[in-house]
Amino acid sequence: MRLLSKMFNLNDPGWGRGNNNGSEPPRRPSKGDGPPDLDEVWRDFNNRLGSLFGRSPRRGGNRSGGGGNDSGGGQFQFPKGSPKTIGVIAVIIIGLWLASGFLIVQEGQVAVVTKFGKYTKTLAPGLQWRLPYPIEAHQTVNISQLRTFEVGFRGTARNKVLPESLMLTTDEAIVDMQFVVQYRLLPTGAPDYLFNTSQPDESVRQAAETAMREIVGKKPMDFVLYSGRTEVATEVQALAQSILDVYRTGIQISTVAIQNVQPPEQVQAAFDDAVKAGQDRERQINEGNAYANKVLPEAQGQVARMMQDAEGYRATVVGDALGDTALFTSVEQEYAKAPAITRERLYLSTMKDILQNSSKIMIDTEASNNMLYLPLDKIMQQTASNPSGASSSFETAAAAAAAAVTQASNSTPSRPSTRSTDAAGSSTSPALANPYSR
Repeated sequence: MRLLSKMFNLNDPGWGRGNNNGSEPPRRPSKGDGPPDLDEVWRDFNNRLGSLFGRSPRRGGNRSGGGGNDSGGGQFQFPKGSPKTIGVIAVIIIGLWLASGFLIVQEGQVAVVTKFGKYTKTLAPGLQWRLPYPIEAHQTVNISQLRTFEVGFRGTARNKVLPESLMLTTDEAIVDMQFVVQYRLLPTGAPDYLFNTSQPDESVRQAAETAMREIVGKKPMDFVLYSGRTEVATEVQALAQSILDVYRTGIQISTVAIQNVQPPEQVQAAFDDAVKAGQDRERQINEGNAYANKVLPEAQGQVARMMQDAEGYRATVVGDALGDTALFTSVEQEYAKAPAITRERLYLSTMKDILQNSSKIMIDTEASNNMLYLPLDKIMQQTASNPSGASSSFETAAAAAAAAVTQASNSTPSRPSTRSTDAAGSSTSPALANPYSR
């Protein structure tokens, strides 16, 4: 290698100046010498190459091409009939051919190898080797690149492509849909990307547009415009990926992003009016629901209260009636056992109820002008000063009044009438006789 480097060194100043094989010192050009002649340079190259294979260098020659042994311009000729020379050349050629099979696959890329046009293997990143051309060939595919395309617009939202963006919803409304799709190749999808489809990138575009039209065609316009953008994008991504998987494109969709969705510009004003009317309708419905939620609980509360009051009144009346019935039944049973005693007790109880609110009692009879006076006011004062004896004093007064009335009635043939006058001066005329007597 050092010998070859020395012999074929391009920086050697002896090229074309008589130093044929590098063994002789180069001839220094004289002051008047010019640059080396091209023929001399070629002759020196042939001589040095010939010395490599054991041929003596040729000198001189007719530079004008008019005769001599080097009339052919000093062309190099291999020694005839030398198998060693032919073998060396064959080995060099085969080595160079085999060396052409080495390749370097960059990070994020893979090399798809084909043998006579048929896919055989995929090479990972790094230094790789394959059989040289024409037996095997390779194509490098970038699998880490995130590829992007736009549907419905190009560059900006103002630069619209209406044939792609206009879509029909399920309620027969037209929307202007603009979205972006991002995708990359699967690690094992490079062969499918190269060989299964003629235009894989265009296949992704058509699959995404088809999926978007199908999903939008199943949704109402309000859902697509407002609340359902994220859901629509997710469904489109899933549907488009399933289409690409059926065709085995080796592509994976990473993102479907809806950039803008709106009604067409020609009906934008009418659509805004319809949206405003819908918002007013929703507002009025909400106000009505709020009023109903306020009034109905109050009315239901009042109804419940009235029902409870009625149930309470019913229970009170029924209870009082049952109590009175039980009292009357018990009194009737006692009266049946001892009518006279029971009559006397009832009479005294009635007089107690009548006289407990009266301070003065005057009794007259038809046969006599004498009037009986019962000082109940004095008795009541004594009762107030002596609360412990109130009950007995009042019962004594009631018994005295009943005895006086009984005595007056026995002295006259007719039934006595009584008048009681309270402290306020009002008078009542209750019947002092036994109400249960016949």
